[in-house]
Amino acid sequence: QVQLVESGGGLVQAGGSLRLSCEGSGRTFSTYAMGWFRQAPGKEREFVAGVSRIRSTYYVESVKGRFTISRDNAKNTVYLQMNSLKPEDTAVYYCAADYSSAYTAIATSGSEYEYWGQGTQVTVSS
Repeated sequence: QVQLVESGGGLVQAGGSLRLSCEGSGRTFSTYAMGWFRQAPGKEREFVAGVSRIRSTYYVESVKGRFTISRDNAKNTVYLQMNSLKPEDTAVYYCAADYSSAYTAIATSGSEYEYWGQGTQVTVSS
């Protein structure tokens, strides 16, 4: 079991930045691949970014060059640095932990992740 708690969301103007954090507790954090997902009102949840156990990363095309995912296993924390934010980035952002996938894998389907945080709201005004 692992518990995940996100923080760092808020209201920001277009072009601004936010850094989301997700702190995990419970099972050894380094044994999980981690992902960030988001869900906007009326839309399905979508994969945003992931970091594998070996720290390789993968991003959805719409955030490449603007968002950076990283992990600090000593702090049991994964981060999502979001720059050049756009109104279409407005959503509830969730972090998730994947224990079962292959060691180097980054799953993009939410069904591959066993544990989820409660979410943090990000609102980008135009």
